[in-house]
Amino acid sequence: MERIDVAGLPVCNFTMQEAVAYVSGLACGEKCGNVVVTPNAEIAKDALDNKEFGELIKKAEVIVADGAGVVLASKILGKPLKEKVAGIELFQNLLPEFAKNKNRVFLFGSKPGVAAEAARIMKEKYGELEICGILDGYTYKNPDDALPTINEAQADVVICCLGAPKQELFMLGNKDKFNCKVLMGLGGSLDVISGNVKRAPEFYVKHNLEWLYRLMKEPKRIGRMMKLPKYILKILAIRIGFGGRK
Repeated sequence: MERIDVAGLPVCNFTMQEAVAYVSGLACGEKCGNVVVTPNAEIAKDALDNKEFGELIKKAEVIVADGAGVVLASKILGKPLKEKVAGIELFQNLLPEFAKNKNRVFLFGSKPGVAAEAARIMKEKYGELEICGILDGYTYKNPDDALPTINEAQADVVICCLGAPKQELFMLGNKDKFNCKVLMGLGGSLDVISGNVKRAPEFYVKHNLEWLYRLMKEPKRIGRMMKLPKYILKILAIRIGFGGRK
């Protein structure tokens, strides 16, 4: 597996198809605690600004470019990634593989009722998919307290939708304590699958403008959205010799 160094972030140089095959293989393997993180520009900037968080992210077995901003950064730095591998699309493409391979899936995160509705919809589409446990993100004040429940479920795959950086801290901070094969940090994916949140229309997705659609829907996100141009400016600074990391 080739990794591209995107300002200190070792991103897997996958196509979507390659990512699906690789993660599916991990879910059927012997090794436990394989963590999949899906950084967009916001998470990548946090990893760039916060050395401790950046070092933690590097412990993940799989890092894919969830956002177009990370792909753009790789191009600016002269080491272009093959394509964007959006976390929610990766998960949706993995679902038939999980069903076919009889992988047990545990859903952790989102508001009460969201994961259960997402599970119902997934089961409706993939009848053989085994959901072995559901736990909302509000059951425990400290996510670490969910560890015994998750391990008791004997899951092969754990989907963590606690939001960044909470989900990354939970998965990577406890990666040696899990008996599951794969943990995936997928932010608001369960909200989208359940229908609780509408994903951007195809036009916005195709043209890498999901951020604009979300901003139009939620103007209060402007502070978070400003991390995208700030991240690209940092990448440009690195490219011309300023900013430290390359």
